[in-house]
Amino acid sequence: MSCSIAPRPERGLLPWYGLRVRSKHEQIASTVLRFKGYDPFLPAYQMKRRWTDRIKETKLPLFPGYVFCRLDSANRLPVLMATGVVGIVGIGKTPQPIEEREIEAIRMVINSGLAARPWPFIHQGDKVRVERGPLTGAEGVVISADDRKRLVVSVTLLQRSVAVEMDHTWLSAS
Repeated sequence: MSCSIAPRPERGLLPWYGLRVRSKHEQIASTVLRFKGYDPFLPAYQMKRRWTDRIKETKLPLFPGYVFCRLDSANRLPVLMATGVVGIVGIGKTPQPIEEREIEAIRMVINSGLAARPWPFIHQGDKVRVERGPLTGAEGVVISADDRKRLVVSVTLLQRSVAVEMDHTWLSAS
């Protein structure tokens, strides 16, 4: 008698999910998930912090309390058992995947080298597409703050956003 196991989909084909993690446990959860063989994504930004005797540059999560991870939602128990993981973002008890294009836009922001920081989620505004520069192909909402142009890239399911300063001539309406 032989037993056949269904082939597992390629990890790259699994959808992204937002994992809620305990406060200040983003890095721990990401490390544990990677050790367990998952593909976590913890976007971070550099921030200068002033101490009484010095200024120190630290990395902080762009989405505090969240880590993104590719996973099979039907087999989510190992993820939920990982240190620091509280739950999977979804509707009720049903996990909802995050759109691949939203994760890719966040990756582009991180890899661009431009100054990024957390930003309040925006419900209204003009959607744009970046046509030139290191964020070519990213879509988001443009806002103006402090006489600087910022592109806001959002993760709709989390109701969270990231802002990155950029040259407004790189943009076109989408």
